Amino acid sequence: MIDALQLQLRFSPALANKPSAPRTNPSPESPHKPFNPFENPENGPLFITDLPPSHNLVLNKFAVVPEHFILATKKFKPQTHLLEPDDLEAAYACINAYHEKGAEGQLYVFFNSGPHSGASQPHRHLQLLPVARMKDGLEDPTAWDVLANRLVGGRTVETPFRTFAGAISAGMTGEELHAIYLTLYRQAVEAMRDHSLPGTEINESVTAKVDGEPAQISYNMAMTRNALVICPRRAEGATIVSSNGDLVGTLSLNGTVLAGTALVKSQAEWDTIRNDGNGRVLLDVLGKIGLPLDA
Repeated sequence: MIDALQLQLRFSPALANKPSAPRTNPSPESPHKPFNPFENPENGPLFITDLPPSHNLVLNKFAVVPEHFILATKKFKPQTHLLEPDDLEAAYACINAYHEKGAEGQLYVFFNSGPHSGASQPHRHLQLLPVARMKDGLEDPTAWDVLANRLVGGRTVETPFRTFAGAISAGMTGEELHAIYLTLYRQAVEAMRDHSLPGTEINESVTAKVDGEPAQISYNMAMTRNALVICPRRAEGATIVSSNGDLVGTLSLNGTVLAGTALVKSQAEWDTIRNDGNGRVLLDVLGKIGLPLDA
């Protein structure tokens, strides 16, 4: 069964103010130390709670929907290294807790890793979005569902980029989730290795066999209650050109793309994509950020 691609466009001007690289801590004691919003957040206004033994929950200062929050490691671990079993176990615990709230209690979790993924902070963190809040403002909330959910269970969606998906379920251990994650990750690496487009270079010095190793590629990971999906990335975004050939800006995309969501930062981008009746502008960008379907 092949499903049509459902895309949601969201205008998030707050993202225009989000730093794209670590900011310098102005403290005279450490003038060159990058600012780390996830270091000792307990006394800060965004802190929610700790999730023993290894993670904290904090609100996202640059939220794309209400109640957008973050699962960050207590100790510094690089965002560019492979996820570990406790990361996935903690993320699924949050998903399961939301599910127990009822029909609207769904969480979408995503992880950005590597220079082409939309990542902006070096401290390891996964981002969590309540699906009900992602449907706010839609004329028909039933007309859109999270893309990651539609990539498992024998279903195929006509995406402009290649994805690798596996089914997951409640009761899986962190080790079981991690095994699925590594299987999909390795499939993505092999697909990148077989392709020679710009941005598909692979770090051959690491093997993805040991927890904590640097990842060989840029990628996004998405997790829902039923699905774990990886999308290898070869570009963070692409330029947007209007129908009359004018350069409008650059659309950058992160792991929300695996929800079937594109976030735009400026009014010009918003107007150009919304006024494009056949979706050519957005589909052109999506076709450039990952691997083609024949890869």
